Amino acid sequence: MRKLSYFIGMSLDGFIAGPDDEVQFLMDHLSPAYLEYLKTEWPETLATAGRRHFGCDDAENTHYDTVLMGRATYGLGLKDGMVDPYAHLKTYVFSRSLAESPHPAVELVAGDPVAKVRELKRQDGLGIWLCGGGNLAGQLAEEIDELVIKTYPVLAGDGIRVVSGEFGPRPYELTGSRSFDNGAVVSKYARKR
Repeated sequence: MRKLSYFIGMSLDGFIAGPDDEVQFLMDHLSPAYLEYLKTEWPETLATAGRRHFGCDDAENTHYDTVLMGRATYGLGLKDGMVDPYAHLKTYVFSRSLAESPHPAVELVAGDPVAKVRELKRQDGLGIWLCGGGNLAGQLAEEIDELVIKTYPVLAGDGIRVVSGEFGPRPYELTGSRSFDNGAVVSKYARKR
């Protein structure tokens, strides 16, 4: 069965974006060594335009072949004209407000996210990447098998939490961690069942 991984960047205080969907404050902490790590270890998590820019557009998907995101996360790229931000992955956008997909390769899901993820887990393929946002992560909390958290050395104070939803502790086990010269730390956790 395929795994659902929440691979996400966040501030030290647990925010994935600012109150108005700002993410640049996280991107300000990229460095050549850190970008090289993402290019070689997690190439499918770079947007298609980023893959071209960094010269890794021919890289094979190593972890994921499917990406899930909420409407707000999808909207970040959409406002810059990226109608299919991850053309190298099968893309699902969970939204009750979008009536029609801006791109034929992007499938809109208006129904129950949990039911859709369970359906996807039963299919053959690589892992499933939940790339945002916090609301969708909260709805899918029971289905998240793995966390890959890129923690950046900045406090946000307010914004969109990494997971939004009702209180419900879910234990994870640290399976790996790597720190970088830019102060970022990438930590990987497996769900304890």
